[in-house]
Amino acid sequence: MSWQGYINGFKSYLKLEKSLSPNSVEAYLHDISMLDKFLEIQKMKIAPAEIKLSNLQHFIAWIHELGMSAASQARIISGIKAFFKYLLMESLIVNDPSQLLESPRLGRKLPDTLTVHDINNLIEAIDLSSKEGMRNKAMLETLYSCGLRVSELVNLKLSNLHLEIGFVKVLGKGDKERLVPIGNVAIKLLRIYITEVRSMQQIKPGNEDVVFLNNRGTKLSRVMVFTIIKRLAVKINLKKSISPHTFRHSFATHLIEGGADLRAVQEMLGHESITTTEIYTHLDRDFLRSAIIRFHPRAQAK
Repeated sequence: MSWQGYINGFKSYLKLEKSLSPNSVEAYLHDISMLDKFLEIQKMKIAPAEIKLSNLQHFIAWIHELGMSAASQARIISGIKAFFKYLLMESLIVNDPSQLLESPRLGRKLPDTLTVHDINNLIEAIDLSSKEGMRNKAMLETLYSCGLRVSELVNLKLSNLHLEIGFVKVLGKGDKERLVPIGNVAIKLLRIYITEVRSMQQIKPGNEDVVFLNNRGTKLSRVMVFTIIKRLAVKINLKKSISPHTFRHSFATHLIEGGADLRAVQEMLGHESITTTEIYTHLDRDFLRSAIIRFHPRAQAK
């Protein structure tokens, strides 16, 4: 079997058994195609079953020389490991050569966060006299109330709003569904937007179930959501680099600082692993210092 045959089988496995999104599948296939390209450049005509750990180590050294960041290298290694795990599971190889392949160490960069005051100022800065004002206000309240990814926000469906019981059904990564609670403020603004603004729009066919529409009656783009937030930040002179993800990060941070259970936050964010959610458990220095001064027996002045 040629490399392409193995890759096609891996593609079917990712789509059918792992239920990954098209973007995730393409990312994995890109990683494997890079390994295939490396072997071709090195004039190494070997099948996956003949690959050794040393071959993979030389490949990693090669992508490092190409100038790839540690994060990109780690992602490619993850793809390679998934590929050989699949081959082993299907008995297409006897030994997994990627088992001892090490990823570069990554520093965990904490995303920027907003205070509740920042979020209030951003939302209050929305001009409700404009035709997009109520939509934008309902949209940002929903983004913050539910901790959504920007892709989840723009793809939100009317049929998945269960406002009478205070929940929203969200279609996340890998087409995995989850139920997320939604706050009363967001519910109120969504109802106003849907009944008083959206109902007056000319909606293009195929967009009838989409919650947030642009002026042409079609689904908002991710770029437009970024632009709306950036413009509001400029309007209130906010000196932070923010994006839709900043609202998601702030949602998680505020919940955890308020005492929410980490597992509950994991469910609401749609994280597969609890370790991904743990990045949101950081506390700002002032909060941490005040807690130490208040509770540590040696920190209080005599």
